[in-house]
Amino acid sequence: MAATGPGITIIGSGFAGLCMAIKLKDAGYHDFVILEKDSDLGGTWRDNTYPGCACDVPSPMYSFSFELNPEWSRLFAPRREIWDYLRACVEKYGLAPHIRFGKEVAGLEYLDETNRWRVSTGDGATFTTNAVVSGIGALHVPSLPEIPGRETFAGRSFHSANWDHSCDLTGKRVAVVGTGASAIQFVPQIARRAGRLHVFQRTAPWIQPKPDVPLSERTRRTLRTLPLAGRALRNAVYWLLETRALGFTVDPRLMKVHQVVAERHLAAQVPDAELRARLTPDYTIGCKRILLSDDYYPTFGRDDVELVTDRITEIREHSIVDATGREHPVDVIIYGTGFKVTEALTEQRITGRNGLKIQDAWRNGIQAYLGTATAGFPNLFFLLGPNTGLGHNSVVFMIEAQVRYVMSCLRLLSSTRARALDVRPEAQRAYNDRLQERLERLVWSEGGCVSWYLDDQGRNRTLWPGFTFEFWARTRNVKPKAYELIR
Repeated sequence: MAATGPGITIIGSGFAGLCMAIKLKDAGYHDFVILEKDSDLGGTWRDNTYPGCACDVPSPMYSFSFELNPEWSRLFAPRREIWDYLRACVEKYGLAPHIRFGKEVAGLEYLDETNRWRVSTGDGATFTTNAVVSGIGALHVPSLPEIPGRETFAGRSFHSANWDHSCDLTGKRVAVVGTGASAIQFVPQIARRAGRLHVFQRTAPWIQPKPDVPLSERTRRTLRTLPLAGRALRNAVYWLLETRALGFTVDPRLMKVHQVVAERHLAAQVPDAELRARLTPDYTIGCKRILLSDDYYPTFGRDDVELVTDRITEIREHSIVDATGREHPVDVIIYGTGFKVTEALTEQRITGRNGLKIQDAWRNGIQAYLGTATAGFPNLFFLLGPNTGLGHNSVVFMIEAQVRYVMSCLRLLSSTRARALDVRPEAQRAYNDRLQERLERLVWSEGGCVSWYLDDQGRNRTLWPGFTFEFWARTRNVKPKAYELIR
């Protein structure tokens, strides 16, 4: 028999989980707990400790709208400052007593007879709760490539999300597999230390200049003493980023201006025509994530750095073999190969009404109503759930919109005295049909590339296809007709 636990259980202590907790406390609700699998808070910004790790969204937007931070040292904050910001939020809003560290959620089971969730944790404990808010995000399960011989490599190897700081790269022959968002940040850093660096590129990314500048003490003082200045800066950054959505959400042809910016950046930084051709993507910009960097391209101008564009066919004890049969002797392999995004949701052990498994509910692809609620799973809310990711603005904005929506759902439960609410299958289906119809016309489906945005059926289950203010408007208040109230 599971013990009776808190009214609401939040999973994860990154931006999503902490935002939910803060808004519960703001509403005067204190009967909740935050379960964190690790020994510290912070999610992505705790886990990713690779050299050069920083945000690729301007800092004024990569923070809560209700907790602006005047102390950012740069326009694009380094990882440590974001982590410190989250700690400061925990302290200011008194969240520490609610966090349970070392509590990995092993399973969730909806109990039809009591309309409560039974939560099982990795240490064997179980308890029941009225509602569950999942704030686990999508970028936390490292993805390693299926390359023959990967397990036989005798040197050191690790994924960028599990950086091995005990591994001294000085003078070593280092291979980097993958050229995504993390790799373009750490490659310039490790190139200075490695004896020789081999970067294995499967698909070239589109890269634009990163307009990163230090924020002077004078600027920070102004932001500290004039809160309205901080608000104005955030609003300016928001609308500037939102204009980037035109090509994503209206017409792929409007992406041409972004492509011109990226092509000019590449031409200015890579004078060698042959190398430039190998670094030029063959798909429409925006189809995969657009990256920002000023020091990635110049790294390939070094004599001790090599770009390899031939496919890896085999990993041996002390080398990597490419498709031409050429063998590259290496001492260390670093995988910058991203994360299992859709699997992060589908591999969870969640059982809903009448024994419905989440894998069966999502047999034809993961989907949720407003990216937040899934039919058959009452009082279970996903923050940064299906189709809430962004290619142009800050996901913190989306988190806040979703948290406000969850609060609206909880108020509906309170006002109707219902025990649970379950989104109606027809409401979820209609919402997702419209969503996918819109996505099929946009750059992610027409751009000619395979990205982590798409599932194994080629459908985009990751990104929101519109402007963020559209999502904000859709989630302002719950529509009771979309839900079945369970009494």
